[in-house]
Amino acid sequence: GVRVETMKLSYWRKILYASGSLGVALSYQAFGTYIQFLYIDILGLKASLVGIGWSVYGIWNAVNDPLAGYWSDNTKTRWGRRIPWIASTFIPVGLLFYLLWVPPSPLLSGDEKTPLFVYFMVVVLIFDLLWTIVVMNWTSLFPEMIADEKERATVSGWREAFSIIGLLVGVALPPILVGADWSGRGTMALWFALITSATFGISLLGSQENLAIQHEKQPSFVPAIKATFASLSFRWFMTANLFKEFIFSIMTASIPFWAKYVLKIQGPTTLFGAELSAELQNSLLLGSAFIMALPGVPIWTWVAKRWGGRGGWQMSQVTFALSMLILFFANDFLQAVIGTSIVGLSLAGLLVFPNLLVADVIDEDETVVGARREGMYFGINGFIIRFAFSMQGITTGTILYLSR
Repeated sequence: GVRVETMKLSYWRKILYASGSLGVALSYQAFGTYIQFLYIDILGLKASLVGIGWSVYGIWNAVNDPLAGYWSDNTKTRWGRRIPWIASTFIPVGLLFYLLWVPPSPLLSGDEKTPLFVYFMVVVLIFDLLWTIVVMNWTSLFPEMIADEKERATVSGWREAFSIIGLLVGVALPPILVGADWSGRGTMALWFALITSATFGISLLGSQENLAIQHEKQPSFVPAIKATFASLSFRWFMTANLFKEFIFSIMTASIPFWAKYVLKIQGPTTLFGAELSAELQNSLLLGSAFIMALPGVPIWTWVAKRWGGRGGWQMSQVTFALSMLILFFANDFLQAVIGTSIVGLSLAGLLVFPNLLVADVIDEDETVVGARREGMYFGINGFIIRFAFSMQGITTGTILYLSR
């Protein structure tokens, strides 16, 4: 195979590449947090129909993640394997994101909602395919462009800083922008779509490929999947990453229950002279973790350069577990905010290190298979971590049932 070599990228080009993470987090969080509420509660689709839709969506995801990775690995053009996919999809993905939020007016009138359901399914499946393609290829560029471990740590840190900003905007701003009656959803969707497409487009300015890599002989689809799962390093990484996503998911899902039933937050409270509604208190509990993750990113980036990806991730897991104990002893809103803020510092480490570890796995795989297969690895990883949401739903439901 062609050994990947560190490309001569300026510091600003690395930041431009990393900025794509803002579009990834913004679009994914806004979609995942609010689109179901919009179609059920605001537009009037039956929850049972949307449930069927999400089942189809789940199957679709199971197929398109590894498939998009395989397509990417096997692409051969004068511009490389990844960049043509991003360049051809970064504008359509923004357009489809916008269309999700503003279905045509004729579909919203009358009691017959089948046409609206069909519209929702068609648009969401096309959006997800385009989103998977652009994100798959964008993430696949990371290990290929940068081989040096310390340089990877720097870029990973920038990626997660942009990601945290996108996550905060995607979760916090929609309720403000759409208004109580959701009449402003078109404006919100337009701005978010423009930011998503723009950041993907800007990331291309910092992207570069080694054109010689695309001439490596790639295994066909089924052998490629088998070779990926054959990697012991990847299986260990995949297991750890799945449970990391599970912890993130269950943490965000359980905070409203924790706030209501443990902290007894059911009405306004006064903090430092300011009155905070119950809704604002809930937002601050989750938001404080992500806000504090921002200053945590450069700290864990330094740790990665000093002790490497594997050692750094182990350290962040230990500190995250210890910081979660603080939440166990919190019994009022102020203590809880302090606790979630401390958790946020370790949370940054759990975000920074997976990028570095999967890059190491891909480097190792090249010595075995004789070809660089970033697309397939990110595709399989994307498919596997989606099970975290199912695990979270089952766990949360079981705990709530047993603690009635």
